Amino acid sequence: MKKLLKLIGLIIIIVFGILIVNTLRLSSKQVDSNALETVTLSNDIFQNLSKAIQYPTISFNEDAIPDSTAFYGFHRYLQETFPLTHSNLSLEKINDYSLLYKWEGSDTSKKPIILMSHQDVVPVDEPTLGEWEASPFEGKITDTHIIGRGTMDDKSTLVGLMEAVEKLLEESFVPAQTIYLAFGHDEEVGGANGAAAIAAHLKTKGIHAAMALDEGGFIAEDMVPGVDSPVAMVNLAEKGFASFRLIVETNGGHSSQPPRENTIGMLAQAIVDLENNQLPYKLVKPVDYQLEYMGAELPFFKKMAFANPWLFKKPILEALNAHTTTAPTIIDGGVKNNVIPTVAEATINFRILPGETIESTQQHIEATISDKIKVEPVGFLTNPSPVSSIDSDAFKALEQTIRDMFPKSIVVPGLVGGGTDARYFYDISEDVFRFYPTRIGPDSMTRFHGIDEKISKDNYREIIEFSYHLIKKFN
Repeated sequence: MKKLLKLIGLIIIIVFGILIVNTLRLSSKQVDSNALETVTLSNDIFQNLSKAIQYPTISFNEDAIPDSTAFYGFHRYLQETFPLTHSNLSLEKINDYSLLYKWEGSDTSKKPIILMSHQDVVPVDEPTLGEWEASPFEGKITDTHIIGRGTMDDKSTLVGLMEAVEKLLEESFVPAQTIYLAFGHDEEVGGANGAAAIAAHLKTKGIHAAMALDEGGFIAEDMVPGVDSPVAMVNLAEKGFASFRLIVETNGGHSSQPPRENTIGMLAQAIVDLENNQLPYKLVKPVDYQLEYMGAELPFFKKMAFANPWLFKKPILEALNAHTTTAPTIIDGGVKNNVIPTVAEATINFRILPGETIESTQQHIEATISDKIKVEPVGFLTNPSPVSSIDSDAFKALEQTIRDMFPKSIVVPGLVGGGTDARYFYDISEDVFRFYPTRIGPDSMTRFHGIDEKISKDNYREIIEFSYHLIKKFN
């Protein structure tokens, strides 16, 4: 017995030693910050964003035709507001509504960079209009904020990029490498006619960029327990997106004589089975980077958990949502309260973790539910994106610009659960990143696609300054 207790004690000491050593070895990955030149911006920048919000460039669904009045009006507004950009950069329209600007560089040996945003916004839910501080497309300017649909997603980055380019042109700046500004028109419904077409167009021209940068990363404030500093999330990849329709077909019947397998009951059981048997949490790239960068900045005992994922990864991965998620989103069936329907359907949406695929997700569904239920993919589907590098010059330039602009921030590479236009640019760019310095906190997260979308004047100014300095950093 004593030998067993000694052995257990020795194992505990060894394990504890490993935990301590790994924790002490997890050092900060943050680069030193440098002072940046001051950028003088006019107060017109707020009015310019306000006017951009007033064009309701809404994407309703994949089949809806874009509102040409809103989109063409927005294009004319850009031309009138940024004259130097339109006289010095070439402009191509892709599929009538998407915009591709080219700023010719002076050194053809340098690979170009692609800076992205999107013109379209999501609709506003009519019953919520009374809960807005101002009309969603009014573009109201208060003492502290600009209010309206698109201020956070994503006209602030689009117009902010245009402001930065206009400012650099005023200063007679000439980039060494060519810069493309790529503004799709249908990101909110998958980007098939916008960003995908832009990327295909650039590919036919033989363009291969050093970096493409899009939305999908942000500065998180007071959102990471144990971290007081703002966290600059630079997302290297995004999950895949796939929806599947579950279809149950039976002979139906009268509700007074229900069969053992009821149409809606079978469907409900399938949904419960999928929710109770979700795909496992996994430590994959770039989630492992996230643990390294974030963990190094945590208090000691939390740092210990991040430094030793072999022992503590389950709660961490659950907190990071590092698995293929399962979400029932649509259900349909039944015509009358005393009739068992012959058909019932449900749509289940999955956000697919890197390393898994649309095909493997469908196989998981079919293995989990009854074989009497049909499974059909539906709507827009895309596999997880590749994972960009944290060792490239492009990442280092982006990282340095963030640290220079926001020296109190922590730069953390990660994975975004939502979809962006960036997914289409891996074939034509060595690295694809998702980050603009939109500040997000617990009180503002719900404003994305939600009620009272707005951005502070200070944060909008930061987006412009960041874009300005990033262009200069690459050149």
